[in-house]
Amino acid sequence: MAEHQPILNVPRAVVVASALIVGVQAVRGFLPDEIDVTVLLALAFIPARYSGAALDLPGGYVTAVTSFVTYMIVHGGWLHVVVNVLWMLAFGSAVARRIGTRGFFEFSILCGIAGALTHLAFHWGGVAPVVGASAAISGQMAGALRFIFFAGRGPGERAPDFVNAPLASLGTTLKDRRIVAFLVFWVVLNAYFGLSAVSLGGTEGGIAWEAHIGGFLTGLLTFGYFDRRSRPGEAERNPGLMG
Repeated sequence: MAEHQPILNVPRAVVVASALIVGVQAVRGFLPDEIDVTVLLALAFIPARYSGAALDLPGGYVTAVTSFVTYMIVHGGWLHVVVNVLWMLAFGSAVARRIGTRGFFEFSILCGIAGALTHLAFHWGGVAPVVGASAAISGQMAGALRFIFFAGRGPGERAPDFVNAPLASLGTTLKDRRIVAFLVFWVVLNAYFGLSAVSLGGTEGGIAWEAHIGGFLTGLLTFGYFDRRSRPGEAERNPGLMG
């Protein structure tokens, strides 16, 4: 079971992930423009790599594999970084406290890869680079929704106990009015940025909302596995909660 921490203490996994994202953006700020563009294209997820353009892009076939993960650590600007870090602090912290550092990274990477694959399915051959940890963070949000609204407070505790809260089944999660209201807001927000000309952080492209949806659905459907693995005795005690 993940170690219980006070709610104001940011878990180490979130600190490391945030530092990596901020560090990459800071380093890019010192690079000459030409080199920065090369680094961006080498790290970004670009659908055209899989329709015959891999050798025309930085990194060739190697980045056709690595970019499924590396696109998550590069962002379109400081505003993009700040928004993602704040979102991760809100939801990723609860997930990291519950499933631990290793589980947090494995779960987040899985959601990020699923987001990239979803984007690829909708934009086969597209040349616009996809960057940012939003798909992974969308998965963290989905995972957190399965327990944060069901957490109680122990005697003398001021903050909800996310670590020991029951993990709701998918049915229970999707029937909760608070969660449904939050999801409606999130979907509308993604649709607004994704289908309008509004961009984030000064980038030329819009929001890769398909990647967000892919990461979210993966997080919602797979979080139970990571949660069960982090607390092996819980599945036997509450088999109905692990949908």
